[in-house]
Amino acid sequence: MRAIILAAGIGSRLGNPRPKPLTLLSNGEMIMERQVKYLSQYISVDDILVVIGFKKDLIMEEFADLTYVFNNVYDQTNTSISLLKALKKVGNDDVIWLNGDVVFDPQVLVRLIDADTSCMAVNRASVGEEEVKYTINADGSIKEVSKTVLNALGESVGVNKVIAKDIPLFIEMLERCENDDYFERGIELAIERKLKIFPIDVSDVLCIEVDFTEDLEKANKELDKA
Repeated sequence: MRAIILAAGIGSRLGNPRPKPLTLLSNGEMIMERQVKYLSQYISVDDILVVIGFKKDLIMEEFADLTYVFNNVYDQTNTSISLLKALKKVGNDDVIWLNGDVVFDPQVLVRLIDADTSCMAVNRASVGEEEVKYTINADGSIKEVSKTVLNALGESVGVNKVIAKDIPLFIEMLERCENDDYFERGIELAIERKLKIFPIDVSDVLCIEVDFTEDLEKANKELDKA
């Protein structure tokens, strides 16, 4: 099992001068510090790849033991390109990948690791207008996934897994993405080519992607309850 953290973006919506993964939470942890702590319970630190770009030195100084992939066009591309660069460095292993701004409970990882298929963590309790949404096929696999899905069943929360046998097809589809596409576009294209990716419901545990100040406040409230 390998892990990829996508941490190359500027994260301008949060209004923080530092990379968003270095955002401090109310419990004293940085977002990425929390991610690495939980990932390393199941995956060797040597098998955690981080895609960096914006102010990359700040991230590398905080997490000197991790392995890095540099997206040199981070200011001109989106997560599809960052993920593609990292997946090309991965061998024949299952891969968990996540956005570097997701605050989550370790149970999210447990559920994805236990699944024997490619899968996507979802929140069925919320369907925000600006969030990536999904619908499913009759067999329960993802049918559509994008911000414009109609009659959505829930939201993708930015933590996913692709099993080893699906990686070649997924890479091929990410290569077809435009520079400004999110990685979900690669998933959509792969689904058209018969990739099966299943939703994993994590609505009952903490899993919040921090895009805006309101998201950070919500995540901190949940952490304060723990």
